[in-house]
Amino acid sequence: MLIDVSTLARHVSDPSWVVFDCRHDLFDYAKGPRLYQEGHLPGAFFAPMDTALAGEKNGRNGRHPLPRPEDFAAFLNRHGVTADTQIVAYDDVGGQYATRLWWLARWIGLTRVAALDGGLPKWTAAGQPVTSDIPAPRGAGTIVARPEFSRVVDSVTIAAELNSGPRLVVDARAPERYRGETEPIDPIAGHIPGAQNRFFKANLQPDLTMRPAAELRREFEALLGSRTPDQVAHQCGSGVTACVNLFAMEYAGLAGSKLHAGSWSEWIADPARPVARGPGA
Repeated sequence: MLIDVSTLARHVSDPSWVVFDCRHDLFDYAKGPRLYQEGHLPGAFFAPMDTALAGEKNGRNGRHPLPRPEDFAAFLNRHGVTADTQIVAYDDVGGQYATRLWWLARWIGLTRVAALDGGLPKWTAAGQPVTSDIPAPRGAGTIVARPEFSRVVDSVTIAAELNSGPRLVVDARAPERYRGETEPIDPIAGHIPGAQNRFFKANLQPDLTMRPAAELRREFEALLGSRTPDQVAHQCGSGVTACVNLFAMEYAGLAGSKLHAGSWSEWIADPARPVARGPGA
């Protein structure tokens, strides 16, 4: 799941490895492409959040709805991915966007996919090179999407379980957004009633590498209580940052949790759904 800098440096020119730059900014959609053009890992392809890692919005499915599985598979195929390819995704913010690509690849049935631990900052801190050369798409990929829809839960399902189901909703947003004190992106502030807050950055060390798996496991087990991982749904504002918590749980040996793909932005698209504010239960 995690590839360190030294390992990737040994394989960065290996044709059986494909690296994706997932840098993005929720407030400046042009920033990711601009940073990629200025400098990226040698041979890395750019994975645009709003066209490759998300699908079409309809006003009810959130800000970053899932892409169609066949569309995501086609994106990977344009870059030469096969079932034997080792995929590595990176960003510059501790996996906030790289884990979205990791999750999507796992969702459509791939297993050889990892995130670069510490991302671009760790890469450059180690003195590894970056380049502005844009690699040509390789083509000739052979991926056929086999999506596991059991990995996803929607707002309708969560709403139906609010007062009766065992599911735990884990909100990855910053605490002040979860509490509804501020909302810089979506039109309504607050959180899903009953959701618990675990800010995605709680999984990271100061250098943006993942904290030890044993530490993460203890914390997630305390959060889950008597629940099993498959009873957990991760959400955030739009289903992107939530993937960091999902990744961290699996890295800690607690596989099976689900992604609330539409997340808060989908939840509030229906004014009949309740909104909670404050520190939560």
